[in-house]
Amino acid sequence: MKEKEMAKKSQFELHESRLGTTDDSGHRVFLFPEEVKGIWKTRREIFYWFLIFVYLVLPWIYIQGEQMILLNIPAREFSFFTYKFYAHNAPILIFVILGFLFFIGFITSIFGRVWCGWACPQTVFISSIFLKLEALIEGKPRARKKLAEGPWTKEKLIKKSLKWIAFLAVSLHISHTFLGYFVGTHHLLSISFQNPAENFTLFTIMLLITTIVLLDFGWFREQFCIIACPYGRMQSVIMDENSLAILYDERRGEPRRQPGMKPEEHGDCINCYACVKACPTGIDIRRGVQLECIACTNCIDACDDIMLKTNRPTGLIRYDTQSNIEGKGRHIFSIRNISYLVVLIGLLIGFVYSVSMSQGITTTVLRGPGTPFTVSSPTTTRNHFHIVIEQSGEIVERNIEIAVEGIKEGSYEMKMPRNPFIFKSNHERKIVFIVFNNDVLTNGSLKFNFIIKDLDTNEEIIKEAVLVGPTK
Repeated sequence: MKEKEMAKKSQFELHESRLGTTDDSGHRVFLFPEEVKGIWKTRREIFYWFLIFVYLVLPWIYIQGEQMILLNIPAREFSFFTYKFYAHNAPILIFVILGFLFFIGFITSIFGRVWCGWACPQTVFISSIFLKLEALIEGKPRARKKLAEGPWTKEKLIKKSLKWIAFLAVSLHISHTFLGYFVGTHHLLSISFQNPAENFTLFTIMLLITTIVLLDFGWFREQFCIIACPYGRMQSVIMDENSLAILYDERRGEPRRQPGMKPEEHGDCINCYACVKACPTGIDIRRGVQLECIACTNCIDACDDIMLKTNRPTGLIRYDTQSNIEGKGRHIFSIRNISYLVVLIGLLIGFVYSVSMSQGITTTVLRGPGTPFTVSSPTTTRNHFHIVIEQSGEIVERNIEIAVEGIKEGSYEMKMPRNPFIFKSNHERKIVFIVFNNDVLTNGSLKFNFIIKDLDTNEEIIKEAVLVGPTK
């Protein structure tokens, strides 16, 4: 009897020196984590569906005829909540990227891997949709494991086919929604009914994204978290003993129950392996903080359920800090936390300042394509310029005039289709030709200024340019 109990125990005991998702030969072991119920599972599911709702609905919200979030890369136009940004606003992107990184660093230093367990698309979509579909078609975890390990039968073929068809449908929806953020949902909806050959590049991108989502969420799953995701490596640097993590209370749980032990001889851990069976990445949380842990809280709910059934207090596995588990207390803020927070506040201030400074008109002066200058006559030369005018923020109608200063009066003529002109779009390129007398040049060049003036507000933007021509 004792040997049977030991064999039962060893069935779920993980190897000390290799991943729980690999066997002795290094081949992948597919996981079928047990389903759990509990307060943490309920909280996560509510939050997951909130995130999915936001992801699916956000690109369909239009304000004043404009998509609320649109990243139009080909047009170099980006819309965020009625604000528009363009290629020349690229420095703002630095604040966004660095702000996100330091925000993750700050949150991780306090709350541990909360991103992985609560907000990562990998966790959200797999837990809320893909595993639910798999359970609906193939049954509970033990039934799925039996089906996977069994021979190919008609039943297995039908269930596997239905599952992957459902996965494909969901992946197509996820990829099309993703494209909606970059192409525009209304435009994407219209081209969806067209021949794919008419939008071959976009169609190819859609297929590529769908394939990645399908294989990652449907097959690769926890392997991405264990092997490919860099965040698991980063968190070991960012976290410290005062960071929240999902931890096993050794002082309460040890020694674990072993066959033949009396109740008073072991701690609260009865060695049931419920936490191991529920883990989606195949780890034993009782071995401490591990890179593979995604803080999904499954082990907390699984352990609490066992504690209630054995009339023991819950919380043997819980959100806590290593210092508190060891009886040292917890200090929420450390020099590391404060450093992250200070940098984050600085980036936020820089972002707000950059956005406020980017509103209104911005201009860029470019030399026209082709040769730098064209000789019009023995005494005159022509230069070709492109003046790019862009509006950021609210688009309003403006009466714009372009003038020149720094060139001797009467020695030049500026030619453009219309001046002044009404500017009421978010982007416009004006072609300007300046024909000038060669005697204004010094060694073949002359610096001067374009003045772009808003006639309604009298605001001016001055841009320096250079006239070039033949040397004397």
